[in-house]
Amino acid sequence: MKKSNQAKSKFLKIGLFLTFSIGVITAQNTNTMEKKVNGLIQKMTLEEKVGQLNLATFVNEDNSTNSLSEMIKRGEIGNILKSNGAKQNLQLQKIAVEQSRLGIPIMFQEDVIHGYKTIFPSPLAESAGWNLETIEKSASIAAKEASAGGIHLTYAPMVDITNDPRWGRIVEGAGEDPYYASFVAAARVKGFQGKDLSSGQNVMACVKHFAGYGAVLAGRDYNIADFSERTLREVYLPPFKAAINAGVGSVMSAYSTFDGIPATANQKLLKDILRKELGFQGMLITDWCTIRNLVKIGTAATEKEAVLQSINAEVDMDMTSGLFVKHLAALVQEGKVSVSAIDQAVKRVLIAKYKLGLFDDPYKFFDVKREKETLMCAEHLEFARKAARECMVLLKNENNSLPFNKSIKKIAVIGPLANSQKDLRSWWGGGDYTQGKNEDVVSVLEGLKKSVDSSVEINYAEGVKLDGFEPKGLELIPAAVKLATESDLVILVVGEEYWMSGEGGSISNINLPGAQEDLINAISKTGKPIVSVLVNGRPFDIQNITSKSIAVLEAWQPGTMGGLAVADILLGKYNPSGKLTVSFPRNTGQIPIFYNYKRTSHDVKLGTDSNRWNNKYLDIPTTPLFPFGYGLSYTQFTYSNLKLSSSIINPNQSVNVSVEVSNTGNVAGEEVIQLYVGDDVSSVSRPAKELKGFAKISLKQGEKQVVNFTLTPTDFSFYNKDMKWVLEPGSFSIMVGASSADIKFTEKLSIQ
Repeated sequence: MKKSNQAKSKFLKIGLFLTFSIGVITAQNTNTMEKKVNGLIQKMTLEEKVGQLNLATFVNEDNSTNSLSEMIKRGEIGNILKSNGAKQNLQLQKIAVEQSRLGIPIMFQEDVIHGYKTIFPSPLAESAGWNLETIEKSASIAAKEASAGGIHLTYAPMVDITNDPRWGRIVEGAGEDPYYASFVAAARVKGFQGKDLSSGQNVMACVKHFAGYGAVLAGRDYNIADFSERTLREVYLPPFKAAINAGVGSVMSAYSTFDGIPATANQKLLKDILRKELGFQGMLITDWCTIRNLVKIGTAATEKEAVLQSINAEVDMDMTSGLFVKHLAALVQEGKVSVSAIDQAVKRVLIAKYKLGLFDDPYKFFDVKREKETLMCAEHLEFARKAARECMVLLKNENNSLPFNKSIKKIAVIGPLANSQKDLRSWWGGGDYTQGKNEDVVSVLEGLKKSVDSSVEINYAEGVKLDGFEPKGLELIPAAVKLATESDLVILVVGEEYWMSGEGGSISNINLPGAQEDLINAISKTGKPIVSVLVNGRPFDIQNITSKSIAVLEAWQPGTMGGLAVADILLGKYNPSGKLTVSFPRNTGQIPIFYNYKRTSHDVKLGTDSNRWNNKYLDIPTTPLFPFGYGLSYTQFTYSNLKLSSSIINPNQSVNVSVEVSNTGNVAGEEVIQLYVGDDVSSVSRPAKELKGFAKISLKQGEKQVVNFTLTPTDFSFYNKDMKWVLEPGSFSIMVGASSADIKFTEKLSIQ
């Protein structure tokens, strides 16, 4: 896109300020980039510096009491969120570049969580595919579409670990295991950012929420959190470390607290751990109004004091509160904040803009023609279908009921989510913030109709209304029952509406909402075989529906192409390969439940001890309904010949673990082999097993493959009583299996 003469003049002016003309940023080394940034900072007024730290929300000019464009002209806004579209953002960028004194480009930011226009499966769903290449590519496609829509930075990935499905934001993470979630975090960062942020085809990632946000009590979003430094280091920090090692450009602080101090003002968390220990030197952004929240929490008496606490914790950018603009200059003039502290924050923001190539060409992201050609193109839609297929988890398949028998000629598709489109997109894909549209989504009903043979008759009944949590539409059940009795098979599609999970989507129990249980019970009384499809962003109590169904498919919130992906699996066009990355509780009372539980003094193998004085419930098993790593296939896999390269190693040595896996079923399939390690004796309490390796392989019928893993000293190390990272010699259990509960073999390893 050609620059106007005025824009060219502005670039020339910037070049004079910087002493050098600005070239392609990827051709410059770090020292040159910093020199240029430092030169620009020297030309900035204090107010212009503060403006670069201000992240403002887009508002239409007609609704703005303080004109956004006027603030941009005065240099009071350096970044904008919730403004989308190449045409719209081009207009705003022109104001910044051509009408402000220094012409510093705006950085446009957005929640591109699992797709921009083409919506992919929600992050929790996508993690269940155990395919890092797919995860990276879906993020890459999301970045390509977002950048075409005028976006420079996305608030993703969210890497918060949680084991509480009541918390709605469980849908946005990668499950309960920090080891696996770390690989997912790195893959998503690489996908969003690519190899060259200045390409115009990528966006900067912002990993969130630092740190421990998934520990909110009672699963209530924005609630208090209370966890130890050990838990911080063992559970919550590893995915952040992985994202930082992958080169993530920005980090977002959490709403929650650590050790009684809000994350946004927590110097130990942000300065000591994030900056110094983890080595993050990029841009640190607050969450929405978290500086103002310091007053609500009670750690700051005034908004001005809240600003002081945040800047002292090395926060670089204030999201939406406007308090930096309101108070920072005064704090500098009062001598409470140094100019050097402001300069350091501004430097990190400007470097981010340089890495994005915005000083080279601030208009490269605003090509309307490219936007039209890129969004929801055929290639992206096809990959979204692939991603959705991979992540779906077959939870039950009694007597190999799926795929459908060809004798099935009349199918009843029943349920409040069967014909839904928006609910397949999730909170971030189906809410007000998304750029996708409901009409773009293929529903389960539509997907089946498009996929079945012409000889198969499909009829639909809503069954009940799903409109909130209260039972509604009970009067629709008789018609659904009648349809079921007239059919060979029932496909029952149930779950939750898109808004019920996601940010602010906390629930008090994990029962299926509305009158869906009534529908399930009524349909089961017909005696017709039921195949249940779950559309949801979190684990639910599905004991009832599982017991009354011949097959259960966890479809999650699968995105734009979800309905076709469901049809692909039910009809046998794709062999399901997904495995859970979060445990499914039997009921709400089991929460929190997770696989990597630390050993206790009263552990017992269920069913082998009737003693009530054990770590168990009297009314239900302590095991989950479906464990971490669980998932069925249309074929069978046999494990054999587990071998260690050595049974005794030194602390500085690695060990190779190999196992043979065979496809002994009738069709080709994919299997996720999981490697767990347990420290038999340690100086502090440790989990009985921890995931330390995984591999997803594809095997043809009758094919066998040797799968190899390498365990390094890091895999056996932990934080000791002094919070030092150590490896203690001793005995370790090396376990390989198909899930955390289905361990096929265990071998002992001695580290001397």
